[in-house]
Amino acid sequence: MMITFLQNQKTKLILILVLAFIIRLAGISSRPIWYDEAFSILISKQGPSAILHGTLALEIDSSAAEEHPPAYYFMLWGWIQAFENSLISVRMFSIIISLGIILCVYLIAAHLFDPPTAITAAFISAILPFQIHYGQEIRMYVLLTFWLCLATLAFLKRQWILFSIAATLAQYTHNLAAFYLIPLAFTPIFQKDWKTLRSLTLAGFASIMLYLPWLIHLPAQLSKVTNSFWIERPGIEKLFTLILVYLPHLPLPNNLLLPALFIATLTISLAAYQTYCSMKNNLMQAKNGLWLVYLSFTPPLLLLLISQISPIYVERALLPSHAMFCIWLAWAFTKTKLPRPVQIFAFTMIFISALLGFYQHITYKGFPYGPFDRINESIQTRLLPGDTIIHSNKLSYLPSFYFDRKQDQSYIIDPPGSSTDTLSAATRNILRLTDKENIKSASADADRVWFVIYQKSIDELTSHGGKTHPQLEYLDQHFKLESIETWDDLKVYIYKK
Repeated sequence: MMITFLQNQKTKLILILVLAFIIRLAGISSRPIWYDEAFSILISKQGPSAILHGTLALEIDSSAAEEHPPAYYFMLWGWIQAFENSLISVRMFSIIISLGIILCVYLIAAHLFDPPTAITAAFISAILPFQIHYGQEIRMYVLLTFWLCLATLAFLKRQWILFSIAATLAQYTHNLAAFYLIPLAFTPIFQKDWKTLRSLTLAGFASIMLYLPWLIHLPAQLSKVTNSFWIERPGIEKLFTLILVYLPHLPLPNNLLLPALFIATLTISLAAYQTYCSMKNNLMQAKNGLWLVYLSFTPPLLLLLISQISPIYVERALLPSHAMFCIWLAWAFTKTKLPRPVQIFAFTMIFISALLGFYQHITYKGFPYGPFDRINESIQTRLLPGDTIIHSNKLSYLPSFYFDRKQDQSYIIDPPGSSTDTLSAATRNILRLTDKENIKSASADADRVWFVIYQKSIDELTSHGGKTHPQLEYLDQHFKLESIETWDDLKVYIYKK
């Protein structure tokens, strides 16, 4: 009876979802948050009106205050109203959406192939670290992936109303949704399926009309990305990091990079070879396998190409393509007449990749993370009248501000118009942040300064020939250094006048 129970496809799917849920619970409260996550919580807490104002307010250069559409922030606000804004609560929101992605992966694979392949695809998406990491992170990428997977399923089932709604919601979640939707929309052209193309065109037009209220604001948001965004122009190296991101995920320790790259390259090469052999031998459903390769790798290549003009290559936005990648691996290693020993070897490589990435996901505490709650508590217990807490920039300030909004602390704003100047004045006002123009004004009249800075910020300047960070140089000249504390990748300098 137990064997029959476990052979049931629904039972297997439920067990995979339970496994995925347990894996994604790991570190839900202990893993540190970073700037983007803190921003998501703080802006969402303000409510719909403030979210819209903080997104659409125009800067001096006529660019929008925020480069992302508001759908995720709206939904997170609703979640916070129902379940509060504790770290566990808001991460649970992402985890639940992540389980929805796995369910979509199963349904897409079942439609393209069969239930056993679908179970394998769901299992792979449950354990690969790229899905786990962003299935826990407090950002919009997991929601974007869910909508685009739902749109893909609706496309396959020719449910055009659902497709229009899902595609629209994806665009309201992230502006880079188009880089997945466009390749998806070209599918009927490649297949010469003109009937589907007509229906898809109408569904796409309906989606654009639903998106129109936000579409008129898109130029201002794109201007934000063009004028002040931290992303550098990607090079050919992104093709290698993509392989690592898709299987073990990044970052990884330096001593594991080459072994991980070898395992990932071998796994993907084997899947590609099996796809080639299937097409050559006209195996049933080989074209579906090739279509999954297309959806797995065309969006990143398209992003890479456009980024040569305007850098917008964000690996997190490739999460939807990675979901298709999971289905492709499942098909390539189960339905292409792969010898059993090689099949076992392939899944062993996937499992090793998952273990490497998951361990790093749980243990990594370097930049841009930090134990901000513990730093706050440590400083608070030793704070004296006349002390001031200054953060070198917003990256450490915002997470600290999330954990303790009552503690008097400030940060130095980014140079206006620079590539790092991404936190607009309108948003700063909405969040009620305490910002200073420079280290001189921030430390004025202070008897003692607690200065918080990432070691990476110091290293970036010293690697280019600088003796030290300019803010530290000013403090060295006007204060006496008492001590330096190390908190993972963060430094706390204590200066006394």
